[in-house]
Amino acid sequence: MTPVDPGRGDSKPARAGFEVKMINESMLKGKRILAVDDEPDVLEVIKEHLAGIEVVTADNFDRAQRLIASERFDLVILDIMGVSGFDLLKSCSDRKMPAAMLTARAVNVESINRSLKLGAVSFLPKEELQNLRELVAEILEGLERGESHWKRLFERLGPMFREKFGIIWEDLEKPGPPIYYG
Repeated sequence: MTPVDPGRGDSKPARAGFEVKMINESMLKGKRILAVDDEPDVLEVIKEHLAGIEVVTADNFDRAQRLIASERFDLVILDIMGVSGFDLLKSCSDRKMPAAMLTARAVNVESINRSLKLGAVSFLPKEELQNLRELVAEILEGLERGESHWKRLFERLGPMFREKFGIIWEDLEKPGPPIYYG
């Protein structure tokens, strides 16, 4: 486990004044991630925060669909808007490939419930990108144990979801166990 400054998203020592969180770096070793977003700067930020991990990127639906259909990834990170993220999520679920939804604008009960129904393993607001490394490690660790990341996500980000978007855990449909590992 490496102490991490949550504002930096890397494994460098935390700066004074920041809460030190522990990332199980072994969960990230040798993993392969597909990041899909129509904004090149978001894809760059994802690659920066996941330095040292193989990150394949797609900036449009067609490229993402081809990659999902032909390759295996330990996790797919899908933007909802701009790349038909829900359609890509369906493709990931059909291939039993875990996917987390990433969005800036579609944070609402309907999109979270739709993500749950279609098999997403997590839902990540873009404003949490600075914590992406830690969140990805948590997701992968949970998948290996056969646990959903959703409850842990709401334990961690519940106050932000409640304050900014009026969403509480009780408003959501509850996920079943993930079917991706085990």
